[in-house]
Formats: sequence, structure tokens, C-alpha cells
Amino acid sequence: MLPFLEVRVLDINSEHLGVPIDALMENAGEAVAETIMNELGTGKKIAVVCGVGNNAGDGFVTARNLMRHNDVTVLLANPPAEIRTDAAKRAFEKVKHISSSSVGVNFSNFDIVVDALLGTGTIKEVREPYRTLINRINDSGTYVVSIDVPSGLGTDIQVKPDLTVTFTGIKEGMNEDNSGRIVLQDIGIPADAKRFIGPGELIYYPVRRPDSHKGESGRLLIVGGGPFTGAPALAGLAAYRMGVDLVNIATPWMSYAPIASYSPNLVVHRLSGDVLNLSDVPCIMELVKASDALLIGPGLGRGPSTQEAVRKIVEDCEIPLVIDADAIMAISRDVTVLEGKRCVITPHAREYAVLMGRTLPKDIDARQLDVTEAARELGVVLLVKGMIDVVSDGSWTKLNRTGNAGMSVGGTGDVLAGEVGALLTKHVSPFNAARIAAYINGAAGDLASDKIGYSLMATDVIECIPDVLRRGLKKIH
Repeated sequence: MLPFLEVRVLDINSEHLGVPIDALMENAGEAVAETIMNELGTGKKIAVVCGVGNNAGDGFVTARNLMRHNDVTVLLANPPAEIRTDAAKRAFEKVKHISSSSVGVNFSNFDIVVDALLGTGTIKEVREPYRTLINRINDSGTYVVSIDVPSGLGTDIQVKPDLTVTFTGIKEGMNEDNSGRIVLQDIGIPADAKRFIGPGELIYYPVRRPDSHKGESGRLLIVGGGPFTGAPALAGLAAYRMGVDLVNIATPWMSYAPIASYSPNLVVHRLSGDVLNLSDVPCIMELVKASDALLIGPGLGRGPSTQEAVRKIVEDCEIPLVIDADAIMAISRDVTVLEGKRCVITPHAREYAVLMGRTLPKDIDARQLDVTEAARELGVVLLVKGMIDVVSDGSWTKLNRTGNAGMSVGGTGDVLAGEVGALLTKHVSPFNAARIAAYINGAAGDLASDKIGYSLMATDVIECIPDVLRRGLKKIH
């Protein structure tokens, strides 16, 4: 079943691929009108009851297509000036001559009532005038058709339709008891909008509240460094550019000073030895208590004592975590430490082969199936990096094709891990964090390549993250 928010993801991704929302709205309205006339005939007196969003826009197009063979009235829950979306406003202009207020209308006087009030939004409570309208529709005894989903579905009050015409996929929570007979219609969502990650995924990015305080937008702990100092710093700086509030880095003694010198934004904690070892675990677990997510792996090295400490930290960790780079090699020796974890693992092809004990297929369809099965086996989210990234939680898999050959430069994987970690601190689900980060990282790399060419560095990708994020969020808010 399709979650409500995924409808918006698909709409935005379709528009990004060149299919405008107006075209989808036209297709939806035509499909509803055709279904009604095929099922119930023509010459009917029909009320199309509309709210203020894109579901209302579907209703306006439905009304326009029904009026050729029926007596149709568009009834508005709110004044026309309150219609919110541009596409719905344009659709309304073509039926405003048959529109009027829904106040005082007796729905029993119609043969059919079409419900285009609320659609697939994320409302938790139905407010006036919609509560009264829903009750009046339900009490009318008239045949009711809902567009996409019954208005109010999932709340304490909903339209109870005889028929629901839904699009693309049956929505989460829909069944014949609450939606009547369900007819599924294709409205022309491109296959690539479903298969590939796009700007629509940013619907899940939590924008800061105006009254936010320090730490409320995420506190990320990075355990990294020792043999290598740049990796944890790159991850931390990328996390800041992704919108996290605080980045703490726990790093061995010999890498403490270099990492602390890279940026005053990084809060660096010195561990006991020259490499991570078991004696550092208690200190790290104390830092975990004050963090919202953990990223472990960048620059740690693969010494036996380090790998043992990594497995212990992962096993004891109770917050969401990202396992990257050298930490992937550590947990590949004992994947039981992953049981019950809210986790994203970010391997490239060689790390994947070590983790799973099998070579990653080159064919993208075979690779998608293999990664899906691997995520299911491990019980985690996998973000497998490549020319086309594969993101899977074992039941749902999407591909990402942002990025370019210039991103083969060292450090871009650390940047990606920091972006995933930042999103996990904001309570974004592991699957959504992985797919948003994959898209943003690649798109930032593309923007950096446009500015610099193939001679880009990981820091160039980091500096392009804000522009990509800002542009993407503009399409949503």
C-alpha cells in the first residue's frame, strides 16, 4: 500500500521529470468522471464537493468532464480565494460558472455526491467546515464517490463512500469497509518517478521551527579517525550543511589535534590511545547518551582491537546509527550485532562483497534485487554506492542517479555518511534518511561539477549542499 506522503513525493518527482501537476490533475479528473459514468450511467444530478487543495483540483476537472452528460454543481467548502494550490486554482477557473457555496445544500437532492474535500494530506484532526460537511454527506443517503481517498480517512470522522476511485496505488489504510468498492486508475505517473529518488523525497526533511533551540535539530556523534584524520571531519562538516545543530567527534589521541584544527564548529573528544580500542567504549557510550544518532567508521582503520571495539559499540548502541567505511569491515565478521538496530549501512561494491560474502551484480536490475535481499537478510537499510546508488530496507527499494564521475575523488563517501547521520538525528526514518542523503549528495556533486568540472574535491560537494537543499525545499514549502 502507498503511504499518503508518497503521493506527494510522486507528484513532485513527476513534475521534475517533465510531467506537470496540471497534466496529472487532468488525467485524474478524466479517470474519475469516466469511472462514474461507466458505473452509474449519465443524465444524473451530481454534486462535486471540493476543498482547497489538489484533491479539490481533481474534483474541478472531474466536474468539467461530467458536465457534458450530467447536471453538475461544484460545491465549495471554502470561498474561492482560499484555494491553495496554483494547479487547483487553474482548474477552478474552468468550472467557476457552475460553482456555489456548500452552505445549506441538501445533499439528498442529488443522485451522486463526489467527495473531493481533503485527499491524501496528513491531517490528524478534521476541522470545520469539513466535519459538518462530512456528516451531512454521510447522512444524505446519496450514492457517494470519493476521489483518491475518502476525506478524513484515518481520523475520528471520514466520508463513507460507496465507491473510491484511487490513483497509482491503493493508499495506506484503505479497504472496502472504509472506502467502499475501490477502483484503481493509472493517471500517467512516470515509471521513473516511482523507481528513482528525486526532489520529492525532501517532503520528509524536517524544517526547523522558528522557535527552535540549540540541539533540537539534531546532535550527531561521529566515532572516527586515528590512522586517517580527514574522513570524520568531512562527515561532520557535511552534517552541519545538512542542518544538524551539533557534531561531536570522538577520536583517538593521535588524530585529535588535526581534526580539532579543521574547524571550530566540530566538538572533538580525545580518546585514550592512538587507535580506537575496547577501553574507549565506556567513554563513547556516555557520549551516545547525549546524542540523537551515531556515525561510526570514517578513518578508523582496520586493526583487530579497533574492529572489536566497533562491534561492541554497535551492539550496545540504542540510538539510530550509520555504519560506514572501516566499521563495515568490522561488523561483517559478526552481523548479529545488527539485530534490532535502526541502522543505515553505506557500502561501496567491495565493502558489500565483504559484508554479504558475494559479489554485487553489475546489471542494475540484478543489483537492485540483490541489495533488496541483503537488506532483508540483515534487517537494516542499505545504501549501496555506485554510478547508480541502490537504497533498500528489504521491502522497498529505490535507485538514485544523481552524481557524476568527478565524485570518485576521496571523501565523498564520508560526506554522504555525514548527511545520513544528520537526517537520523532529526528523527527521519533510516530508509528516508538514506534516500534523501543519496539524492542531495549526488545533486551537490553535480552542482559542484557544473562550477568546477571534474577536478572537484569532497569539500566542494559539502559547500554545494545548502544550495541543493534550498532549491529542493522551495518546491515543497
